[in-house]
Amino acid sequence: MDVLFHNVRELVERAENENKKIAHLMIEQEMLISGRTEDEIRTQMLKNLEVMEAAVERGLNGVQSVTGLTGGDAVLIQNYMKEGKALSGNLLLDAVSKAVATNEVNAAMGTICATPTAGSAGVVPGVLFAVKNQLQPTKEQMVDFLFTTGAFGFVVANNASISGAAGGCQAEVGSAAAMAAAGVVEMAGGTAQQSAEAFAITMKNMLGLVCDPVAGLVEVPCVKRNAMGAANAMVAADMALAGVTSRIPCDEVIGAMFRIGQSMSPNLKETARGGLAVTPTGKAISKAILENGSLQSIKSLSH
Repeated sequence: MDVLFHNVRELVERAENENKKIAHLMIEQEMLISGRTEDEIRTQMLKNLEVMEAAVERGLNGVQSVTGLTGGDAVLIQNYMKEGKALSGNLLLDAVSKAVATNEVNAAMGTICATPTAGSAGVVPGVLFAVKNQLQPTKEQMVDFLFTTGAFGFVVANNASISGAAGGCQAEVGSAAAMAAAGVVEMAGGTAQQSAEAFAITMKNMLGLVCDPVAGLVEVPCVKRNAMGAANAMVAADMALAGVTSRIPCDEVIGAMFRIGQSMSPNLKETARGGLAVTPTGKAISKAILENGSLQSIKSLSH
C-alpha cells in the first residue's frame, strides 16, 4: 500500500515542502491507509485523549496494583512538588508524576491507551498533561499532539520495533519517550526538523535499555522507567527547541535501536530471566507472588 512517508526523513521533507504540520500529515496518512474521513479519525483520537486524561486523574488520586508492588508514587511526587523544594522543577516533575500515575493505573488493571504499548503508556500522556498548563493548548491542539507522536511511532513500528519482547525496553519506553519529545516540540511551535532532532536525542539516550520485569509483571521496573522516559523527553525537547541537533540522523538512530534489539540477549527481552528480575529481591518477590500472592509478604520485600 502506498503511504505518504516511510521514514522520518520523508516525513520532515514533506512537512517542509508542503508547509504542513506533522500532525496533519499523519491524519492524511491514516485517511489513506484506513479509508476513513478526517472527522472520523479525529473523533477516535479524541476518545483516546479522554481515556488518557481519565487515567492520569485516577492515578493522581491514588491507586494500588493487585500485587501491591506499585501504587501511590504519583501522589507522593505531587505532594513533594507542593512543598516547593523540587530540585528538577515542577514542570518536569509534573510530567514524571503523570507518567507514573498512568502506569500505576495500568498495573491496577485500569483502562489506559497504549502509546505505543501498555507498558510504556505513561510517557506520552505524562508529557502532554504536564505541558498543558504552560502551553494552554486547545483540545484540537492536544489531539494534534497525539497525531504527531503517532507519526513517529508509525515510522518506528514499520522500520524497527515497539515491542519489549522483540527489542527490549528501548523499543517500548524508548520509543514512547522519543515520540513524546517530538510531539511537544511541535506543540511548542518548533519545526518539523526540530521534532526529529528531539526524537533522535531522546532515543539515543535510551539505547540498550533492557526489558527485565520482576515476576514477569509490567510493574517493576516499568512504572519508574516511564517516569524517566518522560523526563528524558522533556529535556530533549528543550534541547531541540534551543537549537541543539543530533549528530546521528533520526532514521539512523532508529536503525541502531533495531539492531541493538536484535543483538540483545533473550534474557533481557521481557522473559524475566535477566536483569532486575533475577536479583535476590526480584526472585524473592517472584516467589512470593507465585506461591501465595500475599499482599503483606510482597510489601515487606519491596520496602
